Amino acid sequence: MSELREVMWTEKYRPKTLDDIVNQTEIVERLKRFVKERSMPHCLFAGTPGTGKTTAAMCLAHDLYGQDYRQNYLELNASDERGIDVIRTTVKDFARTVSMADAPFKILVLDEADNLTPDAQQALRRTMEMYTNTCRFILACNYFSRIIEPIQSRCAFFRFIPLRGEEVKARVKEICEKEGVRITPKGLEALLYVGGGDLRRVINTLQAAAASSKEVDDAIIYRISGRVSPKEVKDLLSDAIKGDFVAARAKVVRLMVDYGLSGLDIVKQVHREAMGISIDERARLELIDAVGEAEYRMLQGGSDEIQLNAMLARIALIGSRQQP
Repeated sequence: MSELREVMWTEKYRPKTLDDIVNQTEIVERLKRFVKERSMPHCLFAGTPGTGKTTAAMCLAHDLYGQDYRQNYLELNASDERGIDVIRTTVKDFARTVSMADAPFKILVLDEADNLTPDAQQALRRTMEMYTNTCRFILACNYFSRIIEPIQSRCAFFRFIPLRGEEVKARVKEICEKEGVRITPKGLEALLYVGGGDLRRVINTLQAAAASSKEVDDAIIYRISGRVSPKEVKDLLSDAIKGDFVAARAKVVRLMVDYGLSGLDIVKQVHREAMGISIDERARLELIDAVGEAEYRMLQGGSDEIQLNAMLARIALIGSRQQP
């Protein structure tokens, strides 16, 4: 086990070919046609983190070029190298050279492309035009609206969706079996809750938990990920809605002390659980508004303690109007 843990499991169990990718059936079929025809346009991969954008690009290159795909494949993280100089040097130098494989082009992946500066995107647009014959660009991003229109119009668009719960469970069980990790049913559900459709986060959390305990349960998952169980957040909300501000505040203080959570961490989990509590829709709207205002004020530099107290006070007032 110790030898296996020296390797990040996200890399160890990363899909190697397009056939290994799950939950993105339509995208995989489109990419397989590119492999079959040995031709492809520039591509824009968009979706939330951990849904397989970069992995799909790597698998496409593997299927196109075979085992020596890295000679014709370059991956850059645009959040680290986001200036115009990178486009004028690294990107252009790679794009202008001819492919040595069967496919007549190389593939350059710009991960986190939505972090490129506007000037860098303008330079990239021209580079994509000039070197189309020798290089195809794949831009992976979380927010495609941050990509300028001229680049969007030059790319085929692929939207990656979050993984479904059953597929995440199947992957986790496969990894646990191969690594000899015992995970409880509640631990598995906690992993899904923490991951939120992000398989990379799920696997990293699982590896960290497995390194800390012989058996992975829900308690260690929440502790490793810096989250609290949904039940504790629901209890906090329940006290606030009943008008018991003092009890709700005591629970918030305990969460911040015991789990080391910030005010923003608590607000985000309160927002997530607010959708499932039993109150009328008018009260739910007011509750969400209170949570949103608390988050905004914290982001603007407001005190976590004061804003959390103000949020709980507003929720208590909302709850008081619900009492018969």
